[in-house]
Amino acid sequence: MKEDFEEHGYIMVRGLLDKDELEKVKVALEDNDAIRKHAFGVQDGKGRESMMALWNHPGSDVTGMVGRCEKVVNTCSLLLGGEVYHYHTKLMMKEPFTGGSHLWHQDYGYWYKNGCLYPDMMTVFIAIDKITKENGCLQILRGSQVCGRIEHIMVGGQTGADMERVNQLKKVLKLEYVEMEPGDALFFHSNLLHTSNANDSKYRRWAFLCAYNKKSNDPTIKHHHPCYTPLEKVPNNAIKECINFSDISGKDFMDPTKDKTIKVKPKEVETN
Repeated sequence: MKEDFEEHGYIMVRGLLDKDELEKVKVALEDNDAIRKHAFGVQDGKGRESMMALWNHPGSDVTGMVGRCEKVVNTCSLLLGGEVYHYHTKLMMKEPFTGGSHLWHQDYGYWYKNGCLYPDMMTVFIAIDKITKENGCLQILRGSQVCGRIEHIMVGGQTGADMERVNQLKKVLKLEYVEMEPGDALFFHSNLLHTSNANDSKYRRWAFLCAYNKKSNDPTIKHHHPCYTPLEKVPNNAIKECINFSDISGKDFMDPTKDKTIKVKPKEVETN
């Protein structure tokens, strides 16, 4: 598993969340607006936008159990080679026919600006809905994490990678479309180049992303995400046993106006 991660920049875990776990997460996200009311729009420079809600600490609700459970945290620790802490979690929402694209970028292209000296960071991208080419699945350049950090500039409301360099890499690296079933998870390195198209389908595309930083990579500056904070792990059965769907105390939702790597505007989000 670690060899694949180091060579390709990612691993896919099909069915990371089983049907019952996924249903509990969906209840927490859909049946009340405790999380969604913190959403904001991220423009893509093409007249469309996706919605995002982002929080810095996992909390004690069902969604927090996902970010703290052993099958997520221990896998990240194994892949990065040391203790990790929760950097943030976000709900990414591409609504039917309106959800915007995400530019080619590396997550470290953003996080580098936050005082993280090394790319010892990663994201766990969990599909809430079925994710296909039609509704804007991830596209990745396999193995691109070994290319190092690429220059990023602001485009629309996002920070995007230098497209001249991306286009050169596309000539030598394999482009993969990451189609996923609900509950599948992509664990990927912070330097893996990825993008996603707009949602031109009639189907919603929601994804739940947990980001982790290595303890030894504690940011050198205080910013809108946390510096090293010990992560209290929970057993995997905590997701199913948790009955807290709406108490989001302690999550510390991000004020997007404090993030210099994006430009946003608040907006309401529908559940269907």
